Amino acid sequence: MDSSSDLQAHMIPATPHLSAQTNAVLVDDSSASMQVDQTENSVVARDGMQNGGTELVIYNSKRLQDDLQMIGLKIKQHEDHIKLLKSQSLKLGDSILDLQVNLGKYHSAKVDNEDHSNHQNEEETTGQILQHEKSAAGVLCQLKTRHCTQASHLTFTKDVLGIVASLGQLEDENLSSLLSEYLGVDTMLAIVCKTFECVKALETYDKEGHIIKSSGLHGLGASIGRAIDGRFLVICLENLRPFAGEFVVDDPQRRLDLWKPRLPTGECPPGFLGYAVNMINIDSKNLFCATASGHGLRETLFYNLFYRLQVYRTRADMLLALPLISDGAISLDGGIIRSSGVFSLGSRQDVDVRFPKSSGTSDMLAKYAATEKQIQEMKFRLETLQEDLKREQALLKNAKDTFERKKQEFVKFLADSSSFAIQCQMQAAREKFTPR
Repeated sequence: MDSSSDLQAHMIPATPHLSAQTNAVLVDDSSASMQVDQTENSVVARDGMQNGGTELVIYNSKRLQDDLQMIGLKIKQHEDHIKLLKSQSLKLGDSILDLQVNLGKYHSAKVDNEDHSNHQNEEETTGQILQHEKSAAGVLCQLKTRHCTQASHLTFTKDVLGIVASLGQLEDENLSSLLSEYLGVDTMLAIVCKTFECVKALETYDKEGHIIKSSGLHGLGASIGRAIDGRFLVICLENLRPFAGEFVVDDPQRRLDLWKPRLPTGECPPGFLGYAVNMINIDSKNLFCATASGHGLRETLFYNLFYRLQVYRTRADMLLALPLISDGAISLDGGIIRSSGVFSLGSRQDVDVRFPKSSGTSDMLAKYAATEKQIQEMKFRLETLQEDLKREQALLKNAKDTFERKKQEFVKFLADSSSFAIQCQMQAAREKFTPR
């Protein structure tokens, strides 16, 4: 009876009070029977009938409570199964979306069938940097490519990782152009250092706070005939706050496991292709140990440059998802949202410094076809899960309806039983005190 009482307390709040009341009545009923004069045969007979009625009440009460407990257990089973199916559907949907990112981010790109080597692509980016002759990036690039012997003797350059534009790669030229435009030339030409000591060594000052042109990067520029003109950006990795979340499991590129935007329906907005920070390809040496604390470039440099910049297929898709965009977005047809409420309008600008293309584009078509097949298989599994989910939801509704009917029947039974017990007590009392 304890387990049945627990079920009543959990599923039907009004029942415990009624059940306790009924039990009290039944106890009183038994006590009244014991007080009956045992020498009067007629009273004993009536007491026997009353005890038989009490046993029937207890039996029916137990049967109804058992029915409610069994239905309650079925309801919990259906709810647990629905929770499991929803979790599986959500994970499978995320996996499908991740695969679609691999396809969709190249949607506007025309795949080049010629096999360009990674070295040639890096040379193109280096050439673009060198065109900015009076920039700090141009000086540093010139020093490393054409004066490498001199550069090897400079201790501070060992903590210079390179220029932003040279530290990431993209497989889609259109996306490379968009992200380069989003960051701007100054950021694309920013020098990336591991330590703050390296930052201080790049530029020194006299007592009045003026730049000492004969030391640091300025001195190097003057020594090779390329004096640095104007300001330049330097990014210090050890001073950046790295991404604090998890990485995508079993991903060789260590992409960040970022929460995907969700509509009220739980689905991702149409046209969402992923986050810009995860679309950058990084060479293996900078994936893990770009900093002394073991953080790679993705969770430090590129996360701080892009944060949760979302990528959409079209402007229309991006604008429809506007309530879900907090850290900006771009679309493959040229739309740019800088941040919440800040839009970049007008014609696209062709930035002359872009990320190089990744190697391995020759087998992209084969990977594309394999990924499409994998997506179709996953979609079929997702449809099966959703059908199972609908079936479980229907069974849950049916079980809840049955439980509600049984609960009403139980409540009515308790009320009727209480009324019967009271009538029996009153009858017994009248017979006891009626003069013979």
